[in-house]
Amino acid sequence: MTISRRTLLQGTAAATAIGTFHIGRSEAQTAEFTYKYANNLPIAHPMNIRANEAMEKIKQETKGRVVIQVFPNNQLGSDTDMLSQVRSGGVEFFTLSPLILSTLVPNASVSGIGFAFPNYDSVWKAMDGELGAYVRGQIGKANLVVMDKIWDNGFRQTTSSKGPINSPDDLKGMKIRVPVSPLWTSMYTAFQSAPASINFAEVYTALQTKIVDGQENPMAIISTAKLFEVQKYLSATNHMWDGFWFLGNKRAWERLPEDLRAIVAKNINAAAELERADVAKLNANLKDDLVSKGMVYNEPQAAPFRAALQKAGFYAEWKKKYGDEAWGILEKAVGTSLS
Repeated sequence: MTISRRTLLQGTAAATAIGTFHIGRSEAQTAEFTYKYANNLPIAHPMNIRANEAMEKIKQETKGRVVIQVFPNNQLGSDTDMLSQVRSGGVEFFTLSPLILSTLVPNASVSGIGFAFPNYDSVWKAMDGELGAYVRGQIGKANLVVMDKIWDNGFRQTTSSKGPINSPDDLKGMKIRVPVSPLWTSMYTAFQSAPASINFAEVYTALQTKIVDGQENPMAIISTAKLFEVQKYLSATNHMWDGFWFLGNKRAWERLPEDLRAIVAKNINAAAELERADVAKLNANLKDDLVSKGMVYNEPQAAPFRAALQKAGFYAEWKKKYGDEAWGILEKAVGTSLS
């Protein structure tokens, strides 16, 4: 199965009809293990489509012993709410950006350093390699289970209601929504913006009511969350790569027999790789789609932004926070000295 823009729109219609992807109550009642998986993305996003497929395969391959219900689109709360729930066992699985996870696991956000990754090849080499292994080790210390493969959110782009972002100067004084994460706040403070930490569930309203002038997200989210309805300008800044770690409650995970764990992990990791390909294909087509919906598109150069961050001491500050080990692994992955 491939995810096209048509599939995305069909998924939105189907999702409206069924409300959620989660499996029916009768099936859940007959299962030996009934778990919940929560996320913050619209139902039509490739992550939810692939997760739903994976959960169906898990149910089949475990002969109905494991049923994992999918709760998309912040149905079970904000990112910070759901992180608390996966830690307490209120939900068993949750996907979260490493940058937001850094509120619990500080070094998880090292993969999100501004303007670090030049392209996807460097991202997957790092996240499927030494950098990803390092971060998973840090997550494990926080008493959470994490799957081997990180899901793709994408390179993040900047939208605004005021004008295009062509240079760092265009970010000065801009009221920009950022996720609840110190790294984002720090980066936009270095650009002399006015960052506001707002949970994703409230972003559309914050843009609509002009609480903030703009926001930053990958194109697939700008499209599926319909942010083009409340934003005019789309600047392909590619300022951060972002993904989703598939997290699990440790006690719930350890309740599963080893053979069932293997089936769950295999299918979730396989779905992550399929979702990566889906997001890449979507992003290739979404620029034209968003322009057709009225957005004005531009592509600024990365070098002036990186230079502005270096001048402001952003990289030096975060190298000190992460420590030499984590920073060294990052620089080895991206093939350049950031600090």
